[in-house]
Amino acid sequence: MLRIPPRTFRPLRAALAAVALLAWAGPALADLQLYMFERPGCPYCLQWEREVGPAYPNTAEGQAAPLVHLDIRDPLPPDLTVVSQPQFTPTFVLAKNGQEVSRLEGYPGEAFFWGLLEQMIAEATAVEEGATE
Repeated sequence: MLRIPPRTFRPLRAALAAVALLAWAGPALADLQLYMFERPGCPYCLQWEREVGPAYPNTAEGQAAPLVHLDIRDPLPPDLTVVSQPQFTPTFVLAKNGQEVSRLEGYPGEAFFWGLLEQMIAEATAVEEGATE
């Protein structure tokens, strides 16, 4: 009998969870945007670009919250309001309708990044869902 290690199904489980999140949230995610504040030469930004960057636009999270790269030293875009000016790179700000709803400071590695981002998106969606009920 062929035995497949449980670890084999981890990526599939994460993908199915992301698809379920998108199906559940639907249009509520349409106005989400993920802003990545970075600076040239930031080693953690470069690591994120290697480990996550190429796949991000093709993932459920990337579809739900398209990525915008911003230099941390530049002025904020006029359509973005943040709780406070980011101080560390990378800083990921999840915004809904141009308003910050959550942030992740630093890059904790690929495995943690996806889980934290999924949680951020779920919380942003829950806020939206709670506001309409």
